[in-house]
Amino acid sequence: MKRLTSSFILIIASMLTLGMLSSCSDKKKDPNARTDTYATGKISFGADESFSPIITEEIEVFHHTYKDATVVPKYMSESEGMNLLLKDSLLMMFTSRDFKKSEYDNLKARNRFPISIKIGYDALAIIVNKHNTDSCICVEDVKRILTGEAKQWKDIYPESASRGEIIVAFDNKTSSTVHYVEDSILGGKPITTPNAFATKNTADVIKYVEENPGAMGIIGSNWLNDKRDTTNLTFNHNIRVMLVAKNAPATWKNSYKPYQGYIYNDKYPFIRSLYALLNDERGRYGLPYGFAQFVIGQRGQMILFKAGLLPAYGNIAIREVKVD
Repeated sequence: MKRLTSSFILIIASMLTLGMLSSCSDKKKDPNARTDTYATGKISFGADESFSPIITEEIEVFHHTYKDATVVPKYMSESEGMNLLLKDSLLMMFTSRDFKKSEYDNLKARNRFPISIKIGYDALAIIVNKHNTDSCICVEDVKRILTGEAKQWKDIYPESASRGEIIVAFDNKTSSTVHYVEDSILGGKPITTPNAFATKNTADVIKYVEENPGAMGIIGSNWLNDKRDTTNLTFNHNIRVMLVAKNAPATWKNSYKPYQGYIYNDKYPFIRSLYALLNDERGRYGLPYGFAQFVIGQRGQMILFKAGLLPAYGNIAIREVKVD
């Protein structure tokens, strides 16, 4: 009797074990299960469109370094990307702002794993048509243009009456560029000039300024560098990049272009921080985290530096260069 009982228990135990193995096997076959690791697999992520030149370069080197990893960017406006990130529809977003405390707390409360990684700094550049000879402008006059107080070039430069209206072009209504202008330049107030409009992307802003003598564009400085110049001291030759002064009046002595050195020593007024914001599963250090770490590593930071941005990490040496 005892032998029969033991045999019965053994059979039941074996059946239960098989059932557990089958259940585990079913889980492994889940087509939606994440399989990426720190340096393998495939993921997509979001990035503000104004950072697309630098993100594209980072991806190219990352793919060359990690052959088993594929990261696919989705370029969009900052507002769209942040909404998707906070709804768990994106695992990572490259943008120009950090998490707000309420956003961070909400993610933590939902058992997510938000991480903020500062990757570097860029600047907002004021660009005009290459035939526009007005080269210097102060912060106060930029405000006057954005609020509609100054609608014509003669309102800033009396000798420029023939240039007509100042038409201000932005990349997108909800981009990081517009948010910076409203939050940091206008002190939290909206752009109210009737002469401002949004194109679809930064490339369209540059094209519009190239084709319209009275235009003024505001774009991220990483779009400007002339790839033939390894010193990052020249910009796109089809437009003119204005020198900007913190205080009026703007002169050649107190005005600066968005060069790395002037971002580093804070002489250029329109500087913003760049972030990789992650919203991944708690305890997971997968491919989104791996790519973000690559960007702040030695090779990733050198890519930022060569593109004319200021890296967040590394030893930076600044030397005065005389440009004739």
